[in-house]
Amino acid sequence: MGINSKLTRLLLQEISRRKCHDFLQRTANYSRDPSPGAFHRRPYSKSRASLLEDVFEADVPEERSSVCIYKIPANMRWVERKAYEPNVVSIGPYHYGVERLQDMEELKQKFVRRLFDRSRENEVVEFELVKDAMGKLEEEARICYGEEIKLGSEEFVETMVIDGCFVVELLREAWQHQLRGHPIPFIKRWMLPALRRDLIMLENQLPFFVLNKLFEMTSSTPAELPPSLQQLALHFFNPLLQRGLEAPPPKSSTATEGVFEARHLLDLFRSSTLPIELARGKQPNMIRSITELKQAGVKVQRAKHLKPLDITYEEGVLKIPPIYIDDYKGTVIRNMVAFEKCHHSCHPDVTAYLFFFDGLINSAKDVGLLYCDEVLHHSLGSNKEVAKLVNNICKEIDMDVDESYLFMVVDDANSFFGSPYGKARAGLVRHYFSSWVVGISTLGAVFAVYLTLIQTATGVAGARDPLKDVSFSSHLKDSLLLPFFGTK
Repeated sequence: MGINSKLTRLLLQEISRRKCHDFLQRTANYSRDPSPGAFHRRPYSKSRASLLEDVFEADVPEERSSVCIYKIPANMRWVERKAYEPNVVSIGPYHYGVERLQDMEELKQKFVRRLFDRSRENEVVEFELVKDAMGKLEEEARICYGEEIKLGSEEFVETMVIDGCFVVELLREAWQHQLRGHPIPFIKRWMLPALRRDLIMLENQLPFFVLNKLFEMTSSTPAELPPSLQQLALHFFNPLLQRGLEAPPPKSSTATEGVFEARHLLDLFRSSTLPIELARGKQPNMIRSITELKQAGVKVQRAKHLKPLDITYEEGVLKIPPIYIDDYKGTVIRNMVAFEKCHHSCHPDVTAYLFFFDGLINSAKDVGLLYCDEVLHHSLGSNKEVAKLVNNICKEIDMDVDESYLFMVVDDANSFFGSPYGKARAGLVRHYFSSWVVGISTLGAVFAVYLTLIQTATGVAGARDPLKDVSFSSHLKDSLLLPFFGTK
């Protein structure tokens, strides 16, 4: 009976082993179907083998260092799609031919005709010469785009000419409008803010060398010494940050003889916002909210620097250049951050600036405190909407902890908050002066204690020998010291 039981167990183990082997053999040729628990047949065939061979034998193109105009990553586009796609006008090949943007093609043509009519009057250049010059730049311009451009050679060159001339002429007319008060031709009042917003988008760019070539070829005689294309562009986009009209020239490590080599208009505008000298380091932590910093005794002042990102901290004082938040501010910041995330040689300075404000602002109360310090102004209707906008921009964006230009500011401010004085002061403010109601109650309680001390002093004076010549102040002093030294 024992032998039969042993043989039975061995037989069952062998059957189980074979079933397991057969199951693994079958499932090796199956793959998961999108529906949970389902399987579909995936036979291993010669076509499958050839596919694997193609993967390893195909030539993988190297990443080009010339790329500077990118498609927005899908995760960032998902958060706020309209911040990355032009709403009025398309520039360049990425949004070429989009039906909803065709109404502005007529405006482009008007600007181009105006540009060349004036050029002919000044005997500067003919349209065909400009087109030939753009044809010579076609190959160099194509490799600036991260995605494959499906436009043919003729179509691509015409796009560079028409879109580029439109941008150059618009920048010139905007300068003349500011300088001499002349109205910008063909531009209605509602168009200018919308054009600024669209022309600053990452996907809506032309290489800067294309614009610069068109600017040089269509410039009139240099007798009047007109401003450079960089100055025209910064003047045009200046209202996006509501800075002064005289913006300082941007600096960069890629500068040559003091002139910044911009890759496109977004790159130029972004560089104009950065401090001139930057030291970058690791910043593993976010800065404390402005409410917490103020509770610990940190003072906030409006900086008078022209650079919007030039934030400093010294001896308990946090100096921040004023920032103006409106309906277009999110678009500007999102596109600058997208460029930093896509371009390898671009430092994440605007990203660090964004996360700095994301740490400072956690609620409508924080927005209100920054507004009282004249650091933050907005036109969004409520402080709650501002807080929501700032916190929402950081969605699907990772903080670059290894190279933040604000690492010293954040470390110093957080260290002050974590000091014994900062903790004690923050605890006192939080528990006894968190609002005006709590503050009045606290002061009332202190005053009541004071009156109690006076009453105690009076009682002490009445209990003493009236024949002794002792002043009331001595009685008060005695009453205050009574718990420590007792009666004499």
